[in-house]
Amino acid sequence: MDSSKDVRWRQRFENFERSFKLLEKYANTGAENELERAGIIQFFEMTFELSWKLQKDYLEAQGFIIKSPRDAIKKAYQADLINDGHVWIDALAKRNLTTHTYNEEMAKIFVNEISSSYLPAIKHLHEKLLEEY
Repeated sequence: MDSSKDVRWRQRFENFERSFKLLEKYANTGAENELERAGIIQFFEMTFELSWKLQKDYLEAQGFIIKSPRDAIKKAYQADLINDGHVWIDALAKRNLTTHTYNEEMAKIFVNEISSSYLPAIKHLHEKLLEEY
């Protein structure tokens, strides 16, 4: 393992962990208003972005070559770093959608998906890499 790449994923993990903890703290609070929903969605977007980059950095330290978020997710699944590739691919699609549009009804649904589907998947990644960290 390349020591500079090992350091890189560990540094990325620290940033990811801070973002994940904020998402985890607020994702299940009920999000009663537009501002709260927007905040949770923003925490998700930030955490998701850091999570796929963390997967990329970790896998590159293991010797893989990663070219895109989708590629990182596929290889992370193959390497047993994540446990449900379909949830991650869906999260990638939703993250891409939310960064370009905002619709209040969609936001309500998305906040529920974050807490029920995406947060558990991100938590699994956190726990898996925390063991390595």
